[in-house]
Amino acid sequence: MTPEALVGLLADPARMRVLAAVALGARTAADMSFGAGLAAKEAAVARRKLSDAGLLVQAPDGWAVDYTALRSAAREQAATRRSPSAEEVEPGAEGLRPYVVGRRLVSLPARQSRRREVLSHLVSVTFAPDVRYDERAVNELLGTWCAHGSVDHVTVRRYLVDSGLLVRGNGSYALPSSDAAPEENVAEQYVRAMGLA
Repeated sequence: MTPEALVGLLADPARMRVLAAVALGARTAADMSFGAGLAAKEAAVARRKLSDAGLLVQAPDGWAVDYTALRSAAREQAATRRSPSAEEVEPGAEGLRPYVVGRRLVSLPARQSRRREVLSHLVSVTFAPDVRYDERAVNELLGTWCAHGSVDHVTVRRYLVDSGLLVRGNGSYALPSSDAAPEENVAEQYVRAMGLA
């Protein structure tokens, strides 16, 4: 049974209640109806659907949940998560899973060298050389990467600047090797000289 089929099957409240009643010990049709709080006919229809799908089986002592069907659906879902589809793997990001999926930053690695590798990829596909970006534009670009992950765009922006992958100065950001890289203003130079940046 596929995970989608399982979810579709259990999306019906009556079927979910009958399955729960059996999981909690109901073995007969009367026990299922009582345990699920359903009319006998409604419980029988739900039991038949669950049985046809292979979630309920007739055991020697009455009805039982077939947990192997649930485990196989869980394994199938886990396998689907581990193997990304072709469109999820962006060129240059093949070795960056589980941190990068498509154009989404899921998390940042704890190991600094691996984190720099992930951030380098992010910079290479997000920022153009010889272009200056104001802070709002940088936040928007990084926000699309961080929308559904565990890292916020402000943290990523800070890591990019601290690691030298983005240069900040005079209120704008740019790639360090570009001609558009901003120069620090006097206040930024002073803060850096004091060791506060």
